[in-house]
Amino acid sequence: MSERAVRLAQAGGPEVMQIQAVEVGDPGPGEVRIRQRAAGLNFIDIYQRSGVYNLPMPSGLGMEGAGIVEAVGEGVTHLKPGYRVAYASNPIGAYATARVLPARCVVRLPESLSFEQGAAMMLKGLTVQYLLRKTLPQGGLQAGDFVLFHAAAGGVGLIACQWAKALGLRLIATAGSDAKCELALRHGAAVAINYQRDNFADRVKEITGGEGVKVVYDSVGASTFEGSLACLRAFGLMVSFGNASGVVPPVPIGALAAKGLYLTRPSLFQHLSSREATQAMADELFSMVHNGSVKIEVEQRYALDDVQQAHRDMESRSTTGASILLLN
Repeated sequence: MSERAVRLAQAGGPEVMQIQAVEVGDPGPGEVRIRQRAAGLNFIDIYQRSGVYNLPMPSGLGMEGAGIVEAVGEGVTHLKPGYRVAYASNPIGAYATARVLPARCVVRLPESLSFEQGAAMMLKGLTVQYLLRKTLPQGGLQAGDFVLFHAAAGGVGLIACQWAKALGLRLIATAGSDAKCELALRHGAAVAINYQRDNFADRVKEITGGEGVKVVYDSVGASTFEGSLACLRAFGLMVSFGNASGVVPPVPIGALAAKGLYLTRPSLFQHLSSREATQAMADELFSMVHNGSVKIEVEQRYALDDVQQAHRDMESRSTTGASILLLN
């Protein structure tokens, strides 16, 4: 059957994204075909489109979505046609009206959540789950601990603000404007720093009485990396999980020695290695949403035909919270 999907012939600016007619066949063993209602828009999509992360061309784009199961392949037992579902998954290709993908990354979407929320929450919410619950400094995190979270007014950041507050953590948020700082505070950040006006490393030292934080969660990359290291206390953990401002240059290992710091560069898809692992992470995310600790708010909605503008808006940092493509 013929469907509409975003395709790339080469890496480049938003203009390389073209909507084409594609054939979507039946699912093979271990696969599922989904009639998509919405797809999430994420900064990783920009990295892939622009060539920061190399893709084999031609390629689709998009890593999270929600919709209705149309068909399942041999061996798939946890899904049936008609189920409402959501996913964060490789291979990429969520910017499409329908698609076939591995069933192990697809979970049932609770009836209490809309397709829009499902598309907006899976990659971002599961990212927060593995960061705050699995990517931890020595001794873990306890209620009252300070953590630093960059880009806190974005889709991942606003979920992190809420989740951290539910855990009793004092999240120090950074953002690029006073309005974005206020948004982070409304979502549970203990303190917010406008890094366009203030030196965030100096402010973190003031906030923590000179001690620094146990962990920094940094998706910004090149422009914040050195300052983030300066924010850490002895034996602190630097978690670099994105490159919104550019790729972090090579780091001399000696830079970690003075305070005995730890450095990691994790990825969500390392954690989604099996259906069981994916389901367990999704269950915790759904529980946090169900009990009201985390609210999934879609701030920007775009038609599929407006995907180029959606990417321009994200790259200009004019968006807040979650953005989605509406597909059917």
